[in-house]
Amino acid sequence: MLQYLVILLDDASTSYCHYSNGNRESHMIPLQTLKDGIRFGMIENLMIQFVYPEGELPKEYDEVVESIDHSKIKPILDDTDVLVINEWESLPKESKVPVVIRTSKADFFAKYKVVFPLLDKAPRVNIAFTDVDTFTDTDFEKYKNILAEFGKELESLYVDEKSPQLNLLTDRMMLTQMNNCGAGDTTITLAPNGKFYVCPAFYYENEADSIGDLEHGLDIKNKQLYKLEYAPICRHCEAYQCRRCIWLNRKLTLEVNTPSREQCVMAHLERNASRELLAGIRKHGDFLPENEINEIDYLDPFDKRNEW
Repeated sequence: MLQYLVILLDDASTSYCHYSNGNRESHMIPLQTLKDGIRFGMIENLMIQFVYPEGELPKEYDEVVESIDHSKIKPILDDTDVLVINEWESLPKESKVPVVIRTSKADFFAKYKVVFPLLDKAPRVNIAFTDVDTFTDTDFEKYKNILAEFGKELESLYVDEKSPQLNLLTDRMMLTQMNNCGAGDTTITLAPNGKFYVCPAFYYENEADSIGDLEHGLDIKNKQLYKLEYAPICRHCEAYQCRRCIWLNRKLTLEVNTPSREQCVMAHLERNASRELLAGIRKHGDFLPENEINEIDYLDPFDKRNEW
């Protein structure tokens, strides 16, 4: 069931996930298309998320945006609900809104420690890798060790009675079921050309890959495939925090409901680190007694396919 409508306000709107916007030149969504998109969202009772470019919008656009309840996703810390960081040098020392850090693995491995102070100075920090498909076994080992370091930092903050949120570790402690991206199922995107897409990544990769438009409505082919119950591996998985990125699925496996090994191994390394973090916090007192993360003997659930 649809719940969210993402509206790209410009072709140069910031990416806030794994995909790139391809360094598109600025081309704002026509004002009437924006109004029609908002009307569609109202009719369908959808929560609207506006994704901004770096520059300011004209006054008439701001007035239309403010005509409806919404969330703003911006690459600048100014009147936003989510701040997106595309360059590590732009990382703020503190933030009153959640921060998304888009990074390559190389930059993350080299600079991850600068995130530690922010864990206590922002309500939430999300890490989004831009090159998941390049992770190797050597990278997985590095990632595992870095997650352990993050776990120690988070544990100390929880002991100090603080409540940091880091998508890589704290989400899994709180979840009792899958909480994934939802692209094509609970979320769709409206692009500046007036067409709908599974998510912004599909628009930036291929504009012809639309799932309908404002004039004729939605037309999602095989829409059941975007649902968890039609994902043969994911529906049995306990890495509840995994993004289960539909775009990466299709890019790396050619199936929207089947994740790549890279996604699965990273998600299970995070799951295991979350388990260690939960155990560490519990050494200091009761914490989430109703939630357990079981020990597992695999990193890729595909290896367990015969058991399912």
